[in-house]
Amino acid sequence: MSYIINKLNQKIAYKYTKGCSPGIVFVHGLNSDMQGLKAKSIEKYAKKNKLRFLRFDCRGHGQSFGRFEDFVISDWKQDLLDVIDKLTNGPQILIGSSMGAWLMILAANARPKKIAGLIGLSAAADFGYSLHKSLSFTRYSSREFSYILTKKFFINAKKNNILGKPFRFKKPFILIHGIKDKVVSDVIPKKIMEITTGNDVQIHFLKSSDHRLSSKKDLLTINNAINSVLSAI
Repeated sequence: MSYIINKLNQKIAYKYTKGCSPGIVFVHGLNSDMQGLKAKSIEKYAKKNKLRFLRFDCRGHGQSFGRFEDFVISDWKQDLLDVIDKLTNGPQILIGSSMGAWLMILAANARPKKIAGLIGLSAAADFGYSLHKSLSFTRYSSREFSYILTKKFFINAKKNNILGKPFRFKKPFILIHGIKDKVVSDVIPKKIMEITTGNDVQIHFLKSSDHRLSSKKDLLTINNAINSVLSAI
């Protein structure tokens, strides 16, 4: 495992695969990390096609610095910008999973010249409001995981909302969403399409897929989406 050190002297863990341009950067979701099936599948695709690939852990996740509950959306956006600025060269395709899709749009707004294309997987943009509305406590739990969401988290999430204003992006943009997704409504990718000013935006709805998008068919769909973005660049 490799690390970069941010301005606060905190470690951000990453794994980088050498290759040709454009590079691909995978952005994981909330309470996830860079070790998931999607990240490793895309890494395998990048190696096969001799493309640069970067996956990393936001702070409070995986092997990066800190506790989950000490960070907010702005922190994780900064982590993405830090790895883009310090570890990548040339144009990049960002692939964001769930919260990672929200972060990739924030990053595309901040670094428009570096981003060549976007692929959003189960895009969970602006999820702070709906999540806060559904919770009685700041601790979120399910059969699979449990984590703490602070008041600071929800205040900051609102400041980073994107669905209420235009997203000026005229490069290839593909959103992939499972119809059986019980975490993020299929309304969200439609809203993202509506706010995006460019014409090259696609939504791929998968009839039998859920939020994870990690079945063999899902992973193949993601690879095909990368092919499409590469062809359009």
